[in-house]
Amino acid sequence: MRCILHILVAVLFVCSPVASGAEKPAAPPNVIFILADDLGWGDLSCYGHQRLKTPHLDKLASQGTLFTQFYVNASVCSPSRCAFFTGQYPARHKIHGHYADHSLNAQRGMSNWLDPKVPNVASLLKSRGYATAHFGKWHLGSGPGAPNPTEYGFDEAKTMVSAFPAWKEPAATFWAKSTGLFVDEALRFIEANKNKPFYVNIWTLLPHATLNPTDEQMKPHERWGPKGVPHKGAETIFYASVGDLDTQIGRLLVELEKMGLADNTLVLFSSDNGPEDIHISNAGHSGVGSAGPFRGRKRSLYEGGIREPFIVRWPGHVTAGRIDNESVVAGVDFLPTVCKLAGVQPPADHALDGEDVSDVLLGQSRPRKTPLMWEWRFHVFGEPFHRSPILAIREGDWKLLMNPDRSRVELYDIPRDPTQMNNLAEKNKDVVEQLAVKVLAWQKTLPEGPIEPTAGKDDYPWPGQAKPAPRQPRAKAR
Repeated sequence: MRCILHILVAVLFVCSPVASGAEKPAAPPNVIFILADDLGWGDLSCYGHQRLKTPHLDKLASQGTLFTQFYVNASVCSPSRCAFFTGQYPARHKIHGHYADHSLNAQRGMSNWLDPKVPNVASLLKSRGYATAHFGKWHLGSGPGAPNPTEYGFDEAKTMVSAFPAWKEPAATFWAKSTGLFVDEALRFIEANKNKPFYVNIWTLLPHATLNPTDEQMKPHERWGPKGVPHKGAETIFYASVGDLDTQIGRLLVELEKMGLADNTLVLFSSDNGPEDIHISNAGHSGVGSAGPFRGRKRSLYEGGIREPFIVRWPGHVTAGRIDNESVVAGVDFLPTVCKLAGVQPPADHALDGEDVSDVLLGQSRPRKTPLMWEWRFHVFGEPFHRSPILAIREGDWKLLMNPDRSRVELYDIPRDPTQMNNLAEKNKDVVEQLAVKVLAWQKTLPEGPIEPTAGKDDYPWPGQAKPAPRQPRAKAR
């Protein structure tokens, strides 16, 4: 009997594809990264919006995993995009706020563009044999001397800056129809490269202001507008813009199915920062964007400014219908995670601030290994309630916000107080000190630069008190 068992084991071992070397390594997934602009955590119906329906993104979430504790690494566009792209905190590259004209960049102590020599997702995946493309908003540098996006490792790039005239859509309706145009380009590129792995960025302009949806886009949302007046309401305009964003993403996903590419394509969806504040002069109708239950909006380091939707789908790999309320993941994790799934090793001398969370995407929930830290050196628009201190750190359940001079010290237990209403700093001084030491030490490693006088302040011109000096006008945010 023992001899028979030995023979059976030997036969099974010889026939095993692992033992014989017959098993082929898993093909690296295609990757599509869709990044919305100024979309709030609460702006999708799968994240709880009661009026605005986003059926296609809801379906994407039902086919994959929805994360509720996903953070971007800056509260505005350019630095947030840098973190996704490089796996590093944007301040390392002197990207503290949005890139504007070079004179304003200089006033803010900023670079004029991200150095294309810095390792990034596109260049690393290209080295693995991926076809790479970027369509839509760029905002990692422009103006005289700025590198073309193709210098960052993209085989093809078509952006609102470098190729606006190349789209035949009139300027008056370009913004409203831009998502569809970007999807058209992405589908064309995917069709041409479907026989090899591809990495495609679709970075939308919506729902960033100024919004000007077409009558056709607004029609399904007219019930949310005012009655008896000739103008459209803010909700109608905003919902129409997000509605078309959802529609075009749905079209992209349908075409992937038709091409037979859906099962081996990792689709990731998020946004660069929280919803715009109504007090911005060019915000227009985007001020009705929703941060969900959270305090803070764009530019703020409170949750509403930096906590974003994050939906991931990869059939057969990412669990369908899962909602992850436990894992804390972030934009800086994007590069190490996508590289791991694609079989790419980032350079050893490229110091990553993020961590590989591929295990989390593939179904595990675990505590984060590294803390997350933020700095915002400039004014926060809006009501004082949303104006955060200059620094923030999230480690475990705790989030500390403070100014570098240790004023406005605020400590929150985020899972139990996500709205950040109950400051526990006085009751947990040991936790405050531990986190303060870390975030202050981190800030000292960042490039020096000016800090606006109103940064970190939440004052209000209370009746009878001296009013603060008005801020000098700045270039419009993009």
